[in-house]
Amino acid sequence: MILKVYTSLWLLFLVNSVWTRSVRQVYDDLDPDHWSHYTSECPQECFCPPSFPNALYCDNKGLKEIPPIPARIWYLYLQNNQIETLSEKPFMNATHLRWINLNKNKITNNGIESGVLSKLKRLLYLFLEDNELEEVPAPLPVGLEQLRLAKNKISKIPEGVFSHLENLTMLDLHQNSLLDSALQSDTFQGLNNLMQLNIAKNSLKKMPLSIPANTLQLFLDNNSIEVIPENYFSAIPKVTFLRLNYNKLSDDGIPPNGFNVSSILDLQLSHNQLTKIPPINAHLEHLHLDHNKIKSVNGTQICPVSIALEEDYGYYGNIPRLRYLRLDGNEIQPPIPLDIMICFRLLQAVVI
Repeated sequence: MILKVYTSLWLLFLVNSVWTRSVRQVYDDLDPDHWSHYTSECPQECFCPPSFPNALYCDNKGLKEIPPIPARIWYLYLQNNQIETLSEKPFMNATHLRWINLNKNKITNNGIESGVLSKLKRLLYLFLEDNELEEVPAPLPVGLEQLRLAKNKISKIPEGVFSHLENLTMLDLHQNSLLDSALQSDTFQGLNNLMQLNIAKNSLKKMPLSIPANTLQLFLDNNSIEVIPENYFSAIPKVTFLRLNYNKLSDDGIPPNGFNVSSILDLQLSHNQLTKIPPINAHLEHLHLDHNKIKSVNGTQICPVSIALEEDYGYYGNIPRLRYLRLDGNEIQPPIPLDIMICFRLLQAVVI
């Protein structure tokens, strides 16, 4: 399982590297004599760097409207303006857009012209953070790979809005106004390749329903979650990074083996209401339990394998892989119990 996770992450890195080299090759092949042509096409309000002819920089210009976008543009930067509307007219010729950054504007759902986003057929990255959206805009470009909607006022996710986004790998909805009722059993249906889902800083009291099965990173910090349902993680068997910091989890809200999941490598449960360390899996590498109500630690009890059995297997056996353990902000007094070190032989850092 761990090999598969690292392989997936390596493939993402490799694809991005190839993409970057391909784009740079295009720039290197440009004839400098054509730069004046690119400059003349550049909207007066924006900046068109000759060394980056597929990019248009209109950020931090005090714009209230989007200027006409030249046909050659792939990367469009419009962040930190006063833009309130998205209409079809500025994008009439922009049929090659891959990337749009509209963070920190004043865009509302009513200000988005119907169908304007879905007509951007080649768009891969859409950033709409820190705007005035009250629901996820729809319809969206079917080829999207990243959708960032953090720091809005989103309380509603329209039915089927994600159903055709099969290429989406990252969905960021953190710091919005989502309640449990906004996340139905079919809300994330269709996100077959999603790898990262961020719903931190919302108003959830329950674990969200029907997380896409391929999700690797699930961020749920700063909600009001009290209970982990039995066998919750069996539906997301690839989850590797799990963040539940700043919630209301207590010992009673965690099933006996709720976090004993072999896929999880990084588990963060800081700033909750736990009085003891929940059972963990031998594959876990990083465990954050700081600022709970834990009074003592018994290494023999929390060790995911028998210490005697561990001695028999030796270094190359199935010994626990925990490397980082954070326990500060609890009621634990040093020194670190010896049985912790006997169990977790690969520990590199313990904060207590």
